[in-house]
Amino acid sequence: MEQRQYLCIDQKSFYATVECVERGLDPMKADLVVADPERSENTICLAVSSHLKTRGVKNRCRIKDIPSHMKVIVAPPRMQLYINYAAAIYGVFLKYLAPEDIYVYSIDESFLDVTPYMKMYGIPTRELAQRIMQDVRDTVGTVCTCGIGTNLYLAKIALDLMAKHSADFIGELDEKSYCEKLWEHRPITDFWRVSTGTAARLQKYGITTMGGVAHFNEDCLYKCFGIDAELLIDHAWGREPTTIADIKKYKSKSKSLSSGQTLMRDYKYEEGELIAKEMMDQLCLDMAGKKLVTSSVSLYVGYSYTEGIPGAGGTAQFTRETNAAAEMVPAISMLYRRIVRPGYVIRRVCICCNNVISDQGVYQLNMFEDISRQLKNKAIQETVLEIRAKYGKNSILKGMNYEKAATGRERNNQIGGHRSGTGESAHASIPKSETV
Repeated sequence: MEQRQYLCIDQKSFYATVECVERGLDPMKADLVVADPERSENTICLAVSSHLKTRGVKNRCRIKDIPSHMKVIVAPPRMQLYINYAAAIYGVFLKYLAPEDIYVYSIDESFLDVTPYMKMYGIPTRELAQRIMQDVRDTVGTVCTCGIGTNLYLAKIALDLMAKHSADFIGELDEKSYCEKLWEHRPITDFWRVSTGTAARLQKYGITTMGGVAHFNEDCLYKCFGIDAELLIDHAWGREPTTIADIKKYKSKSKSLSSGQTLMRDYKYEEGELIAKEMMDQLCLDMAGKKLVTSSVSLYVGYSYTEGIPGAGGTAQFTRETNAAAEMVPAISMLYRRIVRPGYVIRRVCICCNNVISDQGVYQLNMFEDISRQLKNKAIQETVLEIRAKYGKNSILKGMNYEKAATGRERNNQIGGHRSGTGESAHASIPKSETV
């Protein structure tokens, strides 16, 4: 049986590197962080340049944690630009592999199954990896690290635990070398999918390494972790049967559509309700645009850390599948008032439309309500979507979006809770936002 060869390619300090490239700076020598300077000094840096890390500045630090004597460039986040760069990097991968052999794991990390291409290129796997990495550097400007493995797990571990210590930024593992080199590696939380909670449970058995997991009684592990023990044991031995083809064939039995935000200050009870209504209204438009409907929506509200109490959660059910804001916004408002304590300040709001399904092009009317009103609301929703598609999300808004505590207008200009930026690049090779 042919031994497979996978690459796991990651972009070093991706957001920071992009900002360096845009400024004509060497991403391996510049001192730069990506953070929104308009937020407080407690703002977490989205990325820290590689050189700054070597000077002791930790990734995902806060602005206030950077020593004052360091001259650091603070670059506001430009999420659309980073998406454009990621698209350009994917374009480089397509020079070497077909789309079905590429799995994008995150905006800056991808798995590549190069097994079918080794005979065609006629070079060792490591050399092919170097060629792809250099092409990314020449074409896009970002710096890659790469893990090579005989399965997806080993490629990921080679990237995470070995590549950054290698002169050419490449790490390589098979099952034998994994056991020889990494069975005694600590901390065990460095391994993919081993959380602090998992490590704490293993510690109770005196297990602190993957080698310890591999040689421990399997029945005890199954008793402690249930079915998850199977994955833990396989990974302890460097085994992973799942392929990229398996991942791409997988279809979830149910789907949901969700939205969440962490507020920039403590919100009062009434202000929190406004945020929930804004988010529900936007989710209704999102569902309508995707031609989806739902029969229930869940709300979670997290209180400020100073309160020291758990958040509130609940679900509202509908008599039929719907995406109508006229029905769902009042429902989320009622749910909010039912589950949220008025005396506490709020910092997080999350809404999830559960088990969304296709409306199949048929709009289901509620025979117990005014039919003409329902059709009118649907027509308004469709018109809003058309206007926003042509002129932008802030081209047509509701009165609540203009209230002082509202965040909808600002969030419409964000991607993933951060500034989208213009998406414009100084490099012609990077696609603009409208082509992504």
